[in-house]
Amino acid sequence: MTSPTRDMTLEQVRKLAQLIPRELEDKGGGLPLFSLLGPNHESVRLPTEVLVLMQQLIAILASGDAVTVVPVHKELTTQQAANLLNVSRQYLVQLLDEGRIPFHRTGTHRRVYSKDVLEYRARQKADPRSQLDAMMR
Repeated sequence: MTSPTRDMTLEQVRKLAQLIPRELEDKGGGLPLFSLLGPNHESVRLPTEVLVLMQQLIAILASGDAVTVVPVHKELTTQQAANLLNVSRQYLVQLLDEGRIPFHRTGTHRRVYSKDVLEYRARQKADPRSQLDAMMR
């Protein structure tokens, strides 16, 4: 049995974002316990790490931004990786050919792991020279 999906409006997300911090406040006994209620009324307790992640996601959504969740071992095409880095596919291929991002081939096509693309992006953000290079392009 499938249940209907429902898109939340931005206003609903913003209301939720205002509620969650109050619910997560430390009330002297640590963080409160939360659980999800399934379709058959089964209850699954959520770990604190999941609650904090949900709070961050909801805050991002409430600001009007989109969120993409990608497994770290997901294979990406060169176009998907370029989109993730906000660069052209040709520039990404240049980075691959220079060895700055590891890749492998599936037949004749280059593939990269999302983990490697995200690590490259983190290195670039941490290096002030790379930020200057990006502005010069």
